[in-house]
Amino acid sequence: MRRMEGAEFDQLVDFFDQMATTNWLSQLHSHLKQQSGSWQGKAVADIGCGTGRLLLRGSTEASELTGVDLSAGMVTRANALFQEKGIAHKAKAVQGDAASLPLASGAFDIAFSTCVLFLLPDLHQGVKEMARILKPGGIAILLNPAPAMAVETARAYAQKQQFPKEETDYLLKWATVSERRHRKSTAELSDILKNWGFADVSHELVLEGLALISKAEKQPASP
Repeated sequence: MRRMEGAEFDQLVDFFDQMATTNWLSQLHSHLKQQSGSWQGKAVADIGCGTGRLLLRGSTEASELTGVDLSAGMVTRANALFQEKGIAHKAKAVQGDAASLPLASGAFDIAFSTCVLFLLPDLHQGVKEMARILKPGGIAILLNPAPAMAVETARAYAQKQQFPKEETDYLLKWATVSERRHRKSTAELSDILKNWGFADVSHELVLEGLALISKAEKQPASP
């Protein structure tokens, strides 16, 4: 599986920004925020932040918001959004690779990775980096396509939900990419998370089984 380059996403900034505002993904973002608990006074990272919309959901609570994205175009748009919303004093996006994050170790209370981990050639490296930047007791929240995600199952789901064409197209795009990348089971993801020092791992199937939210807590280092 090849490594994707940031330039591949630079021409898709508008596409991903609009995708983040669809009903189905916006609702998932709300649920992800709820699953992560309070952001009050916490440092929160979003790995693969896109245009930064997930981080906005806790902007009044968090003390520090940091997005990382492989695409320079996404980073520029995210920082413009933070400036527009008046939170640039505590929110920033930086360009970087999820497999080698340009962030300090043990600096964050919560780390998200939504629709990103499944794209990496080596999932272990992505989870290892999440563990590195989290404080002991920090929470990792992941959103990935489930094994059932495919173009035909996504189309059937969209028809059942009576999605408008535009919302269907965004979901089908995710499904198309998912068929060519990782679609790990709950057991596989649990093994990867536990391998890199996470515990209390839980999973929730969403979109009627097409996608998977995973939550885990970083354990303190052994004495």
